[in-house]
Amino acid sequence: MKTMLGFKGWAGVSAATITIVVLVPVLNLMVPPGSAFHLSDYLVSLLGKILCYAICALAMDLIWGYTGILSLGHGLFFALGGYAMGMYLMRQIGNEGQYRMDMPDLMVFLNWKVFPWYWGWSDSFVLQMLLVVLVPGLLAFVFGFFAFRSRIKGVYFSIITQALTFAAMLLFFRNETGFGGNNGFTDFKRILDVPIATSGMRVALCVLTGLVLIGFFLMARVIVHSKYGRVLQAIRDAEVRVMFTGYDPVAYKLSIWTLSAVMCGVAGALYVPQVGIINPGEMSPAAGIEMAIWAAVGGRATLIGPIVGAFFVNGAKSWFTVALLEYWLFFLGAFAQFAQLRGKKKAMQKDSQA
Repeated sequence: MKTMLGFKGWAGVSAATITIVVLVPVLNLMVPPGSAFHLSDYLVSLLGKILCYAICALAMDLIWGYTGILSLGHGLFFALGGYAMGMYLMRQIGNEGQYRMDMPDLMVFLNWKVFPWYWGWSDSFVLQMLLVVLVPGLLAFVFGFFAFRSRIKGVYFSIITQALTFAAMLLFFRNETGFGGNNGFTDFKRILDVPIATSGMRVALCVLTGLVLIGFFLMARVIVHSKYGRVLQAIRDAEVRVMFTGYDPVAYKLSIWTLSAVMCGVAGALYVPQVGIINPGEMSPAAGIEMAIWAAVGGRATLIGPIVGAFFVNGAKSWFTVALLEYWLFFLGAFAQFAQLRGKKKAMQKDSQA
């Protein structure tokens, strides 16, 4: 582990940990609101949201940067984790909804008398957290099993993942599915019986998200520096040669693909209580494309690069959508082109050196 990160690496991890665990709570909870050093609740929520996106960017780097699998459908796994958390949060509302009924307002509006079978364990935090991991992981495993065994790769794989995401989005838009339709889940009151709309809870969720990101980053570093990670990179560069040496690329691709989906599911579960809403828009094809842009802008196959890219792009988005809303898509497109040209330049340099 020491040789894997080095002094500068561990210093960066330590600085990030201290910032998220100490600095953020102190600036938000202890520094007076009138002070120039006060970190507002809005900025804490924004930081927590971007940290969730950074987890997705890291997951994208594992499959795209290190394995050569470009997915445009990881927004689906992110949203599935968010919906699993949202179901629990909706049950936590109790009878404090608009209709003052024990069932969520979305079901009262549809005149449902009992919960659907898949809502049966939604009042259990532990079971719902298991679903946060199992649902995205199982879907990714089944999808990847058939796709990789069929040797679907390249742009064809990317298009299929986008189609899968779009089909799921259309399904979740339907009210009769029991997931709130177009409105999704919102108006959350508490989590683990603790009020959710307090400064302390916002900081706690932000700190938890930051620690999860740091944990995933360290896990990713171990993976890419292991023999397993070297095989993944070999698959990225020359999959046919890997097959001729006796390795089964399907098993390696399927395992890292499933892991990245689980990471996105965890990110979605952390995202929902901080943002306060989850709807089918989070699994739109555009969401998956943005994840790829975060990884591309920061630099693929670097681990830290996609995290920086997620912070930069989403920080810029937060500013542009307030100050220059009509120019945001132009800005995003420009950076996507910049990332593409930079990637081609690196590929040409690599070919010339070979």
